[in-house]
Amino acid sequence: MSSCPQRSTRFLTRIPFLLVALVIAWAGVLPRSGTAAEPIRIALIEPLSGPFSNVAQAGFHQFQAEVDVINARGGVLGRRIEVTGFDNKSSAQEATIQLQAAIDQGIRFVTQGSGSNVAHALNDAIAKHNARNPDRAVLFLNAGSLDPALTNDKCQFWLFRFVPHGQMMLSAFSEALARDKSVKRVYLMNQDYAWGQSVSRSARELLAARRPDIEIVGDELHPMGKVKDFAPYVTKIASSKADAVITGNWGNDLSLLVRAAKDAGLRVDFFALLAGLTGTPAAIGEAGNEAVRAVHFWHVNLGESPYRDRALAFRTKFKEDCCWLPNHLVPAMLAMAIERAQSTDPLKVALALEGLRYTGPTGEVRIRPEDHQIMMPMYGTVFAKAGSPGVKYDAEGTGYGWKTDARVEVKDHVPPVTCRVQTP
Repeated sequence: MSSCPQRSTRFLTRIPFLLVALVIAWAGVLPRSGTAAEPIRIALIEPLSGPFSNVAQAGFHQFQAEVDVINARGGVLGRRIEVTGFDNKSSAQEATIQLQAAIDQGIRFVTQGSGSNVAHALNDAIAKHNARNPDRAVLFLNAGSLDPALTNDKCQFWLFRFVPHGQMMLSAFSEALARDKSVKRVYLMNQDYAWGQSVSRSARELLAARRPDIEIVGDELHPMGKVKDFAPYVTKIASSKADAVITGNWGNDLSLLVRAAKDAGLRVDFFALLAGLTGTPAAIGEAGNEAVRAVHFWHVNLGESPYRDRALAFRTKFKEDCCWLPNHLVPAMLAMAIERAQSTDPLKVALALEGLRYTGPTGEVRIRPEDHQIMMPMYGTVFAKAGSPGVKYDAEGTGYGWKTDARVEVKDHVPPVTCRVQTP
């Protein structure tokens, strides 16, 4: 009789140990709340210092503002997105160092836009890393590098480009050049690196196809970010008697070029693909009135929309103009792909991005699955006085802003597929 209570007592004393064992066992099965709450991290590798830092810093602010919108509505899969900036100092070598730093921190999504030379370095480094470390793969979401080669002969599975490349952008100028019969002589002025070299080649092809009567009277490649005084180049342009300059210059290189032309009293039309980027409108000012053309993916004078309301609020907050549309598309479409994949695994997210369609501020955009090149509308624009037809808002407080000259639909600038990505 006495042995039964003793056995019961021993059993009861074992209950806490059984509960501990059960908790440990269940811990290996159930998802940990700490892991679920971890942010989805994106590394933004840009020239946050140096001559192009004004463009990069403005882009960083815009990208973060878009991420804030996503986080305000609950994030993605219940997780916040967190953006960390890495300064590549406009150096391809430094960019690969910063990439490794991001990977070492456990970041699996990388974005970059300023400089095709940097994009090529990151593209190669990420492809090699992922081949060697498939369990730690990284996805490259490019938001601004325009060298066509990135989605042509250099395309690879882990790269997605959320911006039309240079050949596509130049098509936005083709109609303007075809119409303007006063342009007889053109000077090509570009930065001496992958992007600038591609603009020179593509411009020659464009002119041969659309305006074979135009004479190319100069084809200049200058050091990127090194020229402090463009007066000697402006003298060459003036001596050539050019009617127009076609340039892919951006940032300080474009601002200084336009300012030197203004100071010299040079009267030519600038077909400047990236004249809408930060700092350039202020450098152009009155001298650019009806004389400077650019390509935009969105601009503030397109008409009323929630996106414009956000852009105007952004301008008030940061004292900077907004927006480079790819800085909206990257986080928005990444969030959509993660939701579709129900995973943050880069491979699954990449597969969800292929062929993805998204309706944005300018209509539908899509990622072409063959080469991961985005297809989106574009706008040929002209710099004109604020208050004139089509220019409700100015740019950078200049009293001049951008008006639409032509909208180029996706169907009118689809490049041929020259490279097909291989799924790992």
